Amino acid sequence: MSKLIAVVFDDPTTAFEMRTSLLKMQKEYLIDLEDSVVVTKTESGKTKLDQATSLTSAGAIGGGFWGMLIGLIFLNPLLGAAIGATAGAVTGKFTDIGLNDQMMKEIAASFKPGSSALFVLVRRATVDKVVAGLKEFAGKGKVYQTSLDKDTEQTLRDALEAA
Repeated sequence: MSKLIAVVFDDPTTAFEMRTSLLKMQKEYLIDLEDSVVVTKTESGKTKLDQATSLTSAGAIGGGFWGMLIGLIFLNPLLGAAIGATAGAVTGKFTDIGLNDQMMKEIAASFKPGSSALFVLVRRATVDKVVAGLKEFAGKGKVYQTSLDKDTEQTLRDALEAA
């Protein structure tokens, strides 16, 4: 079962930096992320979500492939690819997997303008090594919400919220 972790930062860039650091750790098999989203709140108060993966482009690629394959059957692969890519992109645009976009927007409404947050769904992690890898973010963020057990959550809070 995946665990939700939300960390809030006072500036708009640190959440992106932490996500990059977590993705590097994922390549080293220290953490297994199901989903990660950076939420920023602009100075004007507008909330923006930055998904780690673009479902629109993934849908377009998959739809283009299947459209071209079906188009080959009807002797018009270019038209099939175009229709398939369009249908795949539209489907990807309206598909939501992992973290709930509406939930993140509702939570972000309470953030101050110019801040950011990193929401991650973690399947598995080597906690001690991940916490050690996040030392560069000590004192920069505040753990907003988690579904971790008490001891692991406190370890994370100690690592990130230490001045």
